[in-house]
Amino acid sequence: MRILEQAKDRGLRTSRLMAATPHEILSFCGRGVGARDYERLKAALDRLQSTSVETSLRQPTERRRRRFSWINEWREIADAQGRPLGLELILPDWFYAGVLEEALVLTIDRAYFDLSGGLERWLYRLVRKHAGRQDGGWSFDFHYLHAKSGSLSPIKHFAFDLREIARRQPLPNYRLAVERGPLGAERLAFAPVPKDPIARARRACDRLRQPVDKL
Repeated sequence: MRILEQAKDRGLRTSRLMAATPHEILSFCGRGVGARDYERLKAALDRLQSTSVETSLRQPTERRRRRFSWINEWREIADAQGRPLGLELILPDWFYAGVLEEALVLTIDRAYFDLSGGLERWLYRLVRKHAGRQDGGWSFDFHYLHAKSGSLSPIKHFAFDLREIARRQPLPNYRLAVERGPLGAERLAFAPVPKDPIARARRACDRLRQPVDKL
């Protein structure tokens, strides 16, 4: 989705048709690039295409519901010997429009793909949603997080995992802390890590140097 944002910022035409090689997708996501990884990638695309989403967001006046799949369709491009050359996929209108509207885009750090645990990834997405623009951060009760996560593990095991994550600090750009509420209940607090303005400027320059293609 970042490619679409970059193209928009540069005034280039964009399209719902996206194209990339399996190697590019797998490398970006921090996955292996072997045959098994490629099969898993295709299985993931199948799930995205078959998953149906219903929403009434972005319709403030009529509140009509919209149903779509995360991917309208996708296809594999191969040579005469059956070797994969690339993948093409078509984004749904609703999702494509949301990506191009800056207020609706929630970016994630590239390091997100290096997170190995499912709970860590879920926490990062939660943190980005609630603390992304809150300088003072946010906090949630352990029991609330346990219920919201849908975890099947007992609360005491879930709480242990949260404390361990807070100890290791694996979430990029956020600092976690375990606090005690007024009644002694544990809460997980998180706040953005202050960014180095020089490093931020360097990353911005690097993004501008990146080619925008395969739209």
